[in-house]
Amino acid sequence: MQRRAAAIYVAFFLVVGAASFSLIATASAPQLTFDNPDHELSQGDSFTLDGQEYTVSDISAEMEGGGGGGHGGGGQAHLVRSGTLEYTNDSARYTVEWANDSTVTYDGQDWTVTTDSESESFTLTEVVDRTAILENDSTVENETTTVDGEEYVVEREDGNRTLIPADEYFPAPETREYAIGDELDGIEDNTATVASASSDAATLEYFAPRTNEISVADEANVTVGSTTYFAYFPDNSTMLLTQEFETYEQYQTATSSETTMTNGLWGVTILSGLSAFLLLGMAYMPSRY
Repeated sequence: MQRRAAAIYVAFFLVVGAASFSLIATASAPQLTFDNPDHELSQGDSFTLDGQEYTVSDISAEMEGGGGGGHGGGGQAHLVRSGTLEYTNDSARYTVEWANDSTVTYDGQDWTVTTDSESESFTLTEVVDRTAILENDSTVENETTTVDGEEYVVEREDGNRTLIPADEYFPAPETREYAIGDELDGIEDNTATVASASSDAATLEYFAPRTNEISVADEANVTVGSTTYFAYFPDNSTMLLTQEFETYEQYQTATSSETTMTNGLWGVTILSGLSAFLLLGMAYMPSRY
């Protein structure tokens, strides 16, 4: 009788466990879908918002996490999707800073920068390549010499050495002065204007097109212009931008409920199996009497 009763209880727990397991196996996870997304885009697609055109320059899907390959780490690998939007600002401000006492290349020539904060101006002084000049003149030595603290160029003619003061031999460097508002052509292929000049540096500015990027993460908000969207990648080649924020909130609620239910069913399944095993073991224990 004891074993019969135990068999009945074992069968009961097995039925309960099997039923809860079948519910786990047949349950379908909530699906995130949007009825009317604002933009459904593939790589290369464009859309216009507030007069600005935005283009999907990239959509990627990569596996992240996991500890395989003998490189350490842990956690289960999961697929991460993301994308990039590009847009061009037709009149972006660029600046070029020339530090005081620095050497810059401009108009095909090297110059030394000297700034004047009082007059809000700066001067470019040509850097004379003395080495090249000496090497190109076969009548003089390739190096200057110093006599009594004065620098000279050594000229050789008919075996005679003649010392020429360096300041007389080399050409006087060209100088150019610029004040705030003056324009300089050829600054990174643009016409720049002197914006400021201080004791530390002179700042030039120009305006030209600039390509900007917006990173888009999966299941996250992204601001495009003055509009905030929810971004979702349903597959590896599609980007959805939508303002159906309530739909995602409902999906999260459903997912949380489904997780709670599944965890509860797993608890029932495991507890039923353990109870059945325990009863079965107790039923077949040898009697002490």
